[in-house]
Amino acid sequence: MSVDRNRTNNYMDKLFLEHSEEELNFRLSPKTAAGKQKIPRNPFIKEKTVLARWDTLQSDPSCKSELFDDKTREQMERYKRNIENFIGTVKLPVGLAGPLRVNGLHAQDDYYIPLATSEAALVASYNRGAQLITQSGGASAMVINCGVSRTPVFVFINLIEAGKFVDWSSAKFKKFRLVAATTTRYGRLKDMRVTMEGNHVYLHFKYETGDASGQNMVTIATEAIMQYISEQSPVKPQHQFIDGNMSGDKKASAISFLGVRGKKVTAEVNIPAELISSVLHTTPERMADFWRISTIGGVLSGITGIQGHYANGLAALYIATGQDAACVAESAVGVTRFELNKEGGLYASVTMPNLIVGTIGGGTGLPSQKACLDIMKLAGANNAMAFAEVCAVLCLAGEISITGAFCAGHFSRAHKQLARG
Repeated sequence: MSVDRNRTNNYMDKLFLEHSEEELNFRLSPKTAAGKQKIPRNPFIKEKTVLARWDTLQSDPSCKSELFDDKTREQMERYKRNIENFIGTVKLPVGLAGPLRVNGLHAQDDYYIPLATSEAALVASYNRGAQLITQSGGASAMVINCGVSRTPVFVFINLIEAGKFVDWSSAKFKKFRLVAATTTRYGRLKDMRVTMEGNHVYLHFKYETGDASGQNMVTIATEAIMQYISEQSPVKPQHQFIDGNMSGDKKASAISFLGVRGKKVTAEVNIPAELISSVLHTTPERMADFWRISTIGGVLSGITGIQGHYANGLAALYIATGQDAACVAESAVGVTRFELNKEGGLYASVTMPNLIVGTIGGGTGLPSQKACLDIMKLAGANNAMAFAEVCAVLCLAGEISITGAFCAGHFSRAHKQLARG
């Protein structure tokens, strides 16, 4: 990645002024001296191995008492399928936003939303947006598509072999579905697309994953299909890899808007002008104008999608409820839209194509995380669709609140008051 020549020159001048060439050579050269003691090899959670890891650290005793406290020691067995080299748990403050009224196809309630964050003003902003939505009668929301993808890639000698493989694999979808079904009770191979690039072939598998977010589920199912291909394909690939980076896994990408990864949700609300005035201290017209201006800014900066800060609410909710926090990279992609409605109020909507969420599996069964799902009455089976709709409406609340803060000139003031006391 290129950097402006003047900036580069100024930085390097300062670097060589502050450090001699000998010092730089020493700092940047490989070090062959013996390193620190390795972490004990047993990755599993047993008190003996946990204590051995703490002995290896040789840290201040207060670190151990904070991370490996009595409650953590008591519950550590429950973490065995979620972590390796376990040494304890981290505590984050959890705040409540709400009630948030969701009128969804699956979510029908006033929800109190637990948000785990260390960023001051975040919960207050989402709480304000949630109450505004609720006072307006709630937001409509619906899951409009769902599926989790994995895209294995196969490498052949030449175009002819790649073409023969495409011809063979395209006719094997039903067999691939049967093979995938042997690995999971809850997942189902739903669709397959084929991309050929030179002598490379990408198979884009799309799965339904039930109430689980499904990342591991689709990986294991795809591995089984690849094994079948290795054994049965008349054209043997030179190499094959479980994912060729076409799935959009944990990254924002243009493919988000061409399909779905996780759950695709859209949500909308109409807010009367008098509520905008009394709660946000601005007008629907000003908010719609700001949306148009910020949309142009987003285009100029090349962002994927158009939205203000989905990542704030999603990260806090994902951490609180045991979702894969890294999936915020792709989940926080979407489109926010503000317009004036016929009554002179504000029409606001969000469309989010990549909500990777679940209510079973992963971290959702951990003690604190399950408690947060229980607060919303969304823990366990048959709740993932409702949870996805809640996620989208929460993001809608955040978009409304932050836009109101920008329009009323309160954004900096709120952070100053809440973060600095």
